[in-house]
Amino acid sequence: MESPPAGQAIIISTGRCGSTLLSDLVAEQSDTLSAHEFFASVETWTGARGVLSGAEYWSRLSSPRPELATLFRIGLGPAEVCYPADGRWAGNLVELPRVLATTLPKISSDPDHLFDMLAELVPGFPAQSLARHHQMFLDLLTSLAARRRWVERSGGSSHLARYLLEEFPTAKIVYLTRNREDTARSMSRHSSFQLLQLRLEFLGQYGIDPFEVGADQQVPEELERYLPSRLTAETMSERGQDVQRYRGLCAFLTSEAEQAIADAGPRDLLRMTYEELVDDPLAQLARLGRFLEFDDWEQWAQRVAGAVESGPRQRDAAAIA
Repeated sequence: MESPPAGQAIIISTGRCGSTLLSDLVAEQSDTLSAHEFFASVETWTGARGVLSGAEYWSRLSSPRPELATLFRIGLGPAEVCYPADGRWAGNLVELPRVLATTLPKISSDPDHLFDMLAELVPGFPAQSLARHHQMFLDLLTSLAARRRWVERSGGSSHLARYLLEEFPTAKIVYLTRNREDTARSMSRHSSFQLLQLRLEFLGQYGIDPFEVGADQQVPEELERYLPSRLTAETMSERGQDVQRYRGLCAFLTSEAEQAIADAGPRDLLRMTYEELVDDPLAQLARLGRFLEFDDWEQWAQRVAGAVESGPRQRDAAAIA
């Protein structure tokens, strides 16, 4: 007998606003699979339409992500990548399968073994749309982990909000935001967001994505140094010094999410802010736990609230005491 479909929820955010912390806390709930960075890892092909076989789907999931490969090459692998130092690909991270960068290591202490299990099962998925493959894959991970629901969270998922809301209309949606200035400054110091900003800037200016330039395609001279094969850590650091770039990125990502939410009108939507979470973690996590239908939402919130950095309300109370 097949197991019942897993419950599903998606945390949407610009990134650099506490979403990783939220995912880590969700992972502490025993019935819930916290899927880190899954949709971000497949971003370059989320717009695909038509039908894919299970083998084609797995071929893509098990391939390296070009953006991450470039960051590894120049020594700027993001901190979110948590593939173990003794893993099979540890000596060749530029070839690391995209699902092994963050998603599987956050689920299993032996992500290579889980990867091998999936390599046997996923190619057997029926021919279907990409969204249905994603659904089956996350449901499969949930079943293998003996959980009842999955909650996916990717940094920068605001950029994918329209796709996610269209393709997962029954998912519970958590929309997490943070003060834009603080978010922008954090983005300016993070290699993944430096790369995202670069790509969007050149798409806007030239209609060219540096990661989709053909071998014989001519590009403007000022774009050449930003091609993946020529990009350097020094160039990335230089671009990160201009915070205004990231104010624009933050505003753009926020507008994408807000418009997608307004258009889709998700039936189950919870808005949270990083500032409120830090200021009163117990109350905000209780809200989240109830929204996600945790049976033990109150106990869960009490158990994990201490992991949130103390905010003004707690500090003031401590001073009074």
